This record gives sequence, structure tokens and C-alpha cells, in this order.
Amino acid sequence: MRSLKKLFGGIDLTWKKVIIASIIAGVYTAIMAIVPALQYTSFNTIAVTFEVWILLGIIIIMNSKSNKDAALKCFVFFLISQPLVYLIQVPFSWQHWGLFGYYKFWFIWTILCLPMGYIGYYMKKNKWWGLLILLPMISLTLEQYAAYLSYFIFSYPRYILISIFCAAAAIIYPIAIFDNKKIRIAGVSISALLIIIITVFRLVNPFVYSTDLLLSGEEYTFDDTYKVYFDDEKYGDLSIKYEDGLECWKVHAEIKRDGKTTFTLESPEGEKREFSVDIKRDTYDLEEIK
Repeated sequence: MRSLKKLFGGIDLTWKKVIIASIIAGVYTAIMAIVPALQYTSFNTIAVTFEVWILLGIIIIMNSKSNKDAALKCFVFFLISQPLVYLIQVPFSWQHWGLFGYYKFWFIWTILCLPMGYIGYYMKKNKWWGLLILLPMISLTLEQYAAYLSYFIFSYPRYILISIFCAAAAIIYPIAIFDNKKIRIAGVSISALLIIIITVFRLVNPFVYSTDLLLSGEEYTFDDTYKVYFDDEKYGDLSIKYEDGLECWKVHAEIKRDGKTTFTLESPEGEKREFSVDIKRDTYDLEEIK
């Protein structure tokens, strides 16, 4: 508990520390985005979604000396770190400078850091309305928990760390920020209830990657008289459907988990063509087995 209080209010947060921290955060995030082995892992998520940046923003707010100080330090932190993330990636990206097109989204949030930092400072007053200020940040964190929990179920054991991080952060924030016991209990209770609801919902409604694996044409010719199936049923369901827009038949997949597997396309005469497929959360690599 003492270390939490130190992190959320016991740091002498000078401007020098803010600038150094923003550079470190920007460089670290860029590395997480660049390294291929870190794609589709908990480490890469900092380059895509809010949860870790929310934590960093709250730490800055809680260690600031005034509303104005919190607003300016949050603004400068993100003004330095976010462009740096994209700048470092430019030499490694096929988009080159076009990568900065994604920065527009983060720049809007950087501007919003001014009012959010100013208002967020009121959490330090230890009043019940401070919890109302915190709740949107808890909600954003648990929105990412919902997404990454579904990815974890689909890609086990990938995304387990970020799922735990999001759930833990939502519980820890009220405890670390407020001294008032009733506010702490209310905050933890709300977070815990939301975590339970989200977890149950995701277990009952797991993520499914819906995509098309093959189109009938010159290379592969088939229609609805053919059969298609995964050799291991745990990967999901395959079916042959007609695509009106392309005016052709397709192998449609409802995929339930990632990994490497094979599937078979079988003609009415029993002739089989087998394919290996390496499934990721939102893409796949497919090759026919000769």
C-alpha cells in the first residue's frame, strides 16, 4: 500500500522528469510496435490502445501540484511521446511518413489532456465526486479488458498479461487514489462488478474471427456440392457460400482460435485438396499442401 501511495502522489514530479519519462515512453512504445515477434502479444498493445497511457496520465495527475500543473504536464507528456512513437517507426514501416496519418487520432487526445488533466486533479481532494471523475478512466480501461479478454480466449495464452493488467488497474485506482474508505469500497465494488459482468459475457460469447479463405475461380473451382472442413474441429466451422457481389462461391470460415491447422476441400466424387493455414487474430496465411 505504501508503494502505491508513493506512485500515486509521492513523487517529486519535476518538468525534467516529465520530459525524460515522455521520451522513454515514446521509444519503448515504438520498439513494441516495430519488433515482429511482439505482434499479437500483450506488449504490443501499448502502441494501439489506451490502458497503459491512462495509467501514466493518472500518475502524472496525482503527482502534480495544481490543476494547471496537471493539465500542462499531461499535455506535454503526450505531445512529446506520441509523435516520437511514429517518428521512430518511419524507417521500419512500408508507409514511411504516411504513418503519421494515425497520429491525428492521438493528437486529438493530446489536446484533450488539457481539460482532462485539469479536471482530473480534483481526484486529489478525496471527495465522492472524485470517483465520478475516475469512472470514465475505469470504463475505458475495462473496455480494453473486454477486448483483450476475448483475444486471450481466442489466442491463449497470448494477451493474458494485458487482460490481467486492465482488470487489476480498475481495482487498484480507487484504492491508490482515495483515502476515504467509503469511496474506496464504492470504487472497488463498481470495478469488480463490471469485471465479473464482462468476464461472464466474454466466456458466453467468445470472439470469432469471420473471414473467407478461398474463392472459386481459375485456381480453385468448387460450388455448394463440395464439402469443406477443418481437420481439427476446435478451430471453428467452414462452409461454402455464394458471394453475390463477386458472383462466385467461397469458403467461409468462422474461426474460434488461432494457431496452425489444416482443412480439406472435398468434391462430390471424393477428390480432396488439403490446405495448411496459419491463423492470427485478424489475418491468416494459407498454402495448399501438394
